[in-house]
Amino acid sequence: MAAPQKTRDRIIQESLALFNAQGERNVTTNHIAAHLGISPGNLYYHFRNKQMIISELFSLLEKQVDAFLRRPEGRELTVDDKTFYLEAVLAAMWHYRFFHRDLEHLLESDDEMAERYRLFAKRCLQQAQEIYQGFVDAGILHMTAEQIEALTLNSWIIMASWIRFLSTSRGSLGDLNEDMLRRGVYQILALESGYVTEQARDAVEALKKRLYVPLDQVI
Repeated sequence: MAAPQKTRDRIIQESLALFNAQGERNVTTNHIAAHLGISPGNLYYHFRNKQMIISELFSLLEKQVDAFLRRPEGRELTVDDKTFYLEAVLAAMWHYRFFHRDLEHLLESDDEMAERYRLFAKRCLQQAQEIYQGFVDAGILHMTAEQIEALTLNSWIIMASWIRFLSTSRGSLGDLNEDMLRRGVYQILALESGYVTEQARDAVEALKKRLYVPLDQVI
């Protein structure tokens, strides 16, 4: 039983690599099978079609984000937590960059995934609002409930569209690197600047400097 599972994992890992490098629409199941050195029949034994592979990758993305996008229990948030959240967002964006770039196409072609994504987005927005409230409670940010809601939505829009912005600006998904995504995470931090309290300002400014990437290196 171990061998089939290993093959299945390889299909997932190599499909992700191909989708990230070439774009999902440019990769077929035959490309994936040839890349792995297996027959199309062997691939279909594990996944009946490419959409099943994409669905599995989305499940992994959901699991990764759900694992970090939560307010810790039993303690106040710190600026170090802000670093953790931003770096975790960056890692998820980079690891599954094809999904963000091809999002509209993927959702238009699969009603079930569109519904899953809607629920995922709703869950992320709820969790992010709780996290922002945690930063307010800890005296790191000063915001009203209405401002938390607006900032959460604006941050989500940046995260969901940043890779597509880069792709349209540069013309190729394969040209992207982590520094370009880091600038997207910096944009989220920049949105928060006006709400940072005096006691947290120095630490947040240091974090901004660490994440800053000049615009001419991005587009």
